[in-house]
Amino acid sequence: MERAETVRASDGESATDDVVELILSDHRAMEELFREMRSVEADRTGALRRFSDLLIAHSEAEESDVYPVLRHLNDVEGDEVEHGVHEHAEANAALLALLETGEPGGEDWDAKLESLVEAVTHHLDEEERSLINHTRENVAPARRRELGRAFARARRDQLASAPGRVENVRRVVAAGTA
Repeated sequence: MERAETVRASDGESATDDVVELILSDHRAMEELFREMRSVEADRTGALRRFSDLLIAHSEAEESDVYPVLRHLNDVEGDEVEHGVHEHAEANAALLALLETGEPGGEDWDAKLESLVEAVTHHLDEEERSLINHTRENVAPARRRELGRAFARARRDQLASAPGRVENVRRVVAAGTA
């Protein structure tokens, strides 16, 4: 099974095109993949590949198709959006560190996994409490569906290229620090 197909199979095709629900679905899939990566009984390498593809596709789609719209809404402060972009960069750097560590199971791998978990869960929590709730309260349902379709399209296009490959994650991290 191809990497992009594996990610799609793990989080399923959504029955909704509401951007809030699509983003939250990805967040829950990331949390489940963290559980797999922590389990010595799971295919930790496979879970990392799926997580890596999902994280990069998700954050790139948010930054290209969701955040610019939210930035222009009157009630969303640009600082919240910029903070989200900054947290994506931190998560991507933590992901790269884990990808470059090698095979799962070593002490260094587990420590880098926990750094990644911390960076991503911090971002998910803040994003859900700020941008997601703001979007629920202040963006009309039709606009949320429009944003959802754009997000899903961008995410799908990203997943088609297996974006979690270490070479691509290096490129994304370098672009985020430029």
